[in-house]
Amino acid sequence: MKVQRAGEEEQQAQSKKALKKQQKEAEKAAKKAEKQAKLAAEQQETDEDDFAKDRYGICPMVQSQQKLGKQCFLVLRHQQFTVQALLAVGDRASKQMVKFAANLTKESIIDVEAVVKKVEQKIESCSQQDVELHVERVFVISQSEARLPLQLEDAVRPEGEGDEEGRATVNQDTRLDNRVIDLRTTTSQAIFRLQSGVCQLFRDTLINKGFVEIQTPKIISAASEGGANVFTVSYFKTSAYLAQSPQLYKQMCICADFDKVFCVGPVFRAEDSNTHRHLTEFVGLDIEMAFNYHYHEVIDSITDTMVQIFKGLRDRFQTEIQTVNKQYSSEPFKFLEPTLRLEYKEAVAMLKAAGVEMGDEEDLSTPNEKLLGRLVKEKYDTDFYVLDKYPLAVRPFYTMPDPNNPKYSNSYDMFMRGEEILSGAQRVHDAQLLTERATHHGIDLEKIKAYIDSFRYGAPPHAGGGIGLERVTMLYLGLHNVRQTSMFPRDPKRLTP
Repeated sequence: MKVQRAGEEEQQAQSKKALKKQQKEAEKAAKKAEKQAKLAAEQQETDEDDFAKDRYGICPMVQSQQKLGKQCFLVLRHQQFTVQALLAVGDRASKQMVKFAANLTKESIIDVEAVVKKVEQKIESCSQQDVELHVERVFVISQSEARLPLQLEDAVRPEGEGDEEGRATVNQDTRLDNRVIDLRTTTSQAIFRLQSGVCQLFRDTLINKGFVEIQTPKIISAASEGGANVFTVSYFKTSAYLAQSPQLYKQMCICADFDKVFCVGPVFRAEDSNTHRHLTEFVGLDIEMAFNYHYHEVIDSITDTMVQIFKGLRDRFQTEIQTVNKQYSSEPFKFLEPTLRLEYKEAVAMLKAAGVEMGDEEDLSTPNEKLLGRLVKEKYDTDFYVLDKYPLAVRPFYTMPDPNNPKYSNSYDMFMRGEEILSGAQRVHDAQLLTERATHHGIDLEKIKAYIDSFRYGAPPHAGGGIGLERVTMLYLGLHNVRQTSMFPRDPKRLTP
């Protein structure tokens, strides 16, 4: 009986709880319904007052189903251009529409219908300074989150201005960690449009000179340049390397009777160099060509190609150059026709006269390169020049020795604003001499057997060089770090994004 009575009491308690819960839920539902009715009434009243309700709002997600106060100002950006937009209460815009526009989150994608109006006073904060847009319709296509990882106005502030005036600036790591946002800045847009122009001008000039564009393997069996600065990758049951350059394959194409070749593609260098100009992956603009009598024929062809690039950038990319200069000011890039060519010994003599202590066969350090660039600019008024006849000891194994002095070589570097952008040489095209030079550099002959064998069946004398695209862009624009001109840079400390 006790057990039964306890069960009855428990059932009664549960029934009371359930009833109480139902009452609470009913009260909650009634309050919610009352609130919704009130909101609906308010919205209806607002809608009746809002004559412009069809002129603004948030669009449904674009899935390719179809094409798509009393005033407030917006700045609209499309790539490297900005324009001011105005919404003011009037015949075409209600106060609700103005309020909606004022609350748009930065970086949202919007669709605007507006009238272009001339302004009496220039709008200094925008690239389009003589006009503004009077908005009649505005719809949000894709809404940005309210909190951005960096502010674009901080990211485009002229160099030094933020520090002097106490305003925020954006450091390099923050930019690169949020690269998609950083690439939206007018400066970044201009940099990479100009860089695209470098590639186009490079291709067009060489094709007009009779060159053939080729694509070479990036997974190879031996280090292209010799040495240990290669990335090793697992290749089935053995190991392979990421190409340091297309060097060996460019030469094999010359042996295959292509005469003049070039390629544009990634280059990998396993150098633990955390400097302003080194990357572990960059874009190589590579050239190789046969010549008739002297390797200077190739130097002349390469320097003319560079001059055509400089002219094309100067004549066709002034908007981009000026956009970058607003944030990073620099002197216009200067070059001569024909290009200045100095011998390595002359450069060493200039440095020694300026107080530098170095040997005649010693390679140039980065500080000495920069100093030489300043000395050349002062003496010859050019930012672009060639150094010829480098010491043989500091060049790769396939470099042709100088016939008049075995300590030097038929090799050259090209410089922009005192920094090297191209390294090149006449190549050894004799299989026996190539074998001797490879052995001297400690290279495993078996791994480059196919390369050496290419020269056993008749090979024309040839020369070429490799150019770093990011460095060309950086130095032409007078920027300070190659990461500014690499879209998604790779260095010893950065593998993402």
